[in-house]
Amino acid sequence: MKRTDLIFAGIILALFLPFALCTPLYEAYKEFNAAHGMIMSFLKFGILSTLGEMLGGRLATGKYLTPTFGTMPRMIIWGFLGMGINMAMIIFSKGTPMFMEFMGMTNAVEAFNAADFSMNKLWVALAVSVAMNTIFAPVFMTLHKITDAHIAAHGGSLKALITPIPMAERFAAINWQVQWGFVFKKTIPFFWYPAHTITFLLPSEQRVLFAALLGIALGVLLALKNGKR
Repeated sequence: MKRTDLIFAGIILALFLPFALCTPLYEAYKEFNAAHGMIMSFLKFGILSTLGEMLGGRLATGKYLTPTFGTMPRMIIWGFLGMGINMAMIIFSKGTPMFMEFMGMTNAVEAFNAADFSMNKLWVALAVSVAMNTIFAPVFMTLHKITDAHIAAHGGSLKALITPIPMAERFAAINWQVQWGFVFKKTIPFFWYPAHTITFLLPSEQRVLFAALLGIALGVLLALKNGKR
């Protein structure tokens, strides 16, 4: 184990251990999260998803950071992307059960909002996940790919945040064999559909945090796949 691994592990412990050991701190977190959901989405995704990409880089290349990684711009962009994910989760978790009732499923909204688990709740959660990941996820993933390339093109500097993105150029430069053939066709149905089904079975106040943690898990899986290549 390298020194950087110990530092990374220390950062993870510093982020999570205080909330596990200090009940008043955890209660304060829940209260702030309930009152300021979008701010917390920014912070959760900005921190956790960036750490997930760093861990993925460590597994794939042996290094947490590269010269063009751009920790700060990446955290800021992930924060805004996280706010978009939270918005999408609210829209699809509210709209999909209503659409299912429109299509003839009785009490879909009630089943989805019930505290207790049931098969109806599972089917609605699956439907919410499929709808969100089919409609929203490809656009989100493509935008994420473009912002990553934009940060790298500016050497990982904060200049990337104030420089307009040449969208047509970045869009054309995407490797669509990988983006379509693997990211869309494989990670969406085989990872995100079931993973976000679990997300939508959780209480609403826990969903954004769990979604951010899933980003870490996916980063590890992608790194392992790249390593096999």
